[in-house]
Amino acid sequence: MKIAITDYSFPNLEIESRILEPETELIGGQCKTSETLIPFVSQADAVITQFAPIKAEVIAAMERARVIVRYGIGVDNVDLDAARAKGIPVCNVPDYCIDEVADQTLAFILATTRQVVANSNRVREGKWGLATSLDQMRALRDLTVGVVGFGRIGREVVSRLRAFKCQVFVHDPMVSGSDIEKSGAKSVDLSQLITTSDIVTLHCPSMAQTRGMINQESLGRMKPGVILINVARGDLVDSAALTDALQRKHVAVAALDVFAPEPIPADHPILKLDNVIVASHIASTSVPAVRKLRETAANLALMAVRGQPLPNIVNGVK
Repeated sequence: MKIAITDYSFPNLEIESRILEPETELIGGQCKTSETLIPFVSQADAVITQFAPIKAEVIAAMERARVIVRYGIGVDNVDLDAARAKGIPVCNVPDYCIDEVADQTLAFILATTRQVVANSNRVREGKWGLATSLDQMRALRDLTVGVVGFGRIGREVVSRLRAFKCQVFVHDPMVSGSDIEKSGAKSVDLSQLITTSDIVTLHCPSMAQTRGMINQESLGRMKPGVILINVARGDLVDSAALTDALQRKHVAVAALDVFAPEPIPADHPILKLDNVIVASHIASTSVPAVRKLRETAANLALMAVRGQPLPNIVNGVK
């Protein structure tokens, strides 16, 4: 049996090898295009992928695959419909990095409300005193935070926010209002969240209904001086519209761990703005989280080639 890992950002594949190689042949690559992916996966019995675009033509070339496993929670780089049509289950790793991403969200919220980066930079420049106007120094106690998405990560964000005494609004059409209310937050529709929140933080998957949800129109309806946090997926946000809103200071600050495209182009105008904090899609990382991710992905692939029932199937194939 052959396991193909299309791409990875780890130094090596020692963890996966330890789990897979007693029973299978493991081949690792850095394939990022359909032209390189098709011959690489055609004879694989299981495919593990990180960021490679597993499009319909790539899936069509899979002659033996019993599973496609995504290193991560989101599966937006895999054509789920094409895999379903071919009878290949797609699995993710839904229960890793929950605390890491929730912590990163709070780090971003506190950094933007307390102007941590701006004030640090001012002192490094040999200056003293506030780096921004006084009204940019905010206490969470006085603010409303809108959380878009109430999955595992969104729930942990809400749990953390409660300690800061702020009002928390949550929108998630897949979760009952009573479930949200039990967390101490208020269930609202997306329009109310967008128009009344002082901070909007995104924790929903990238899908047809959510891609581009933060755009010129929705940004225009947000409160002047709003803060936007995105640790979910870059394509939830229209980057051109956000850049314009930041330049006009309608959005006071944005903190972004994700972008579209990734990596963010070096000449993108958003990188020239001093009211933006950026990170390189690292919110999910810690030693325990990455270990769990890799071990779970490898074990899912092994279960598939053994013919065992698979958990975490996201495309409805049994």
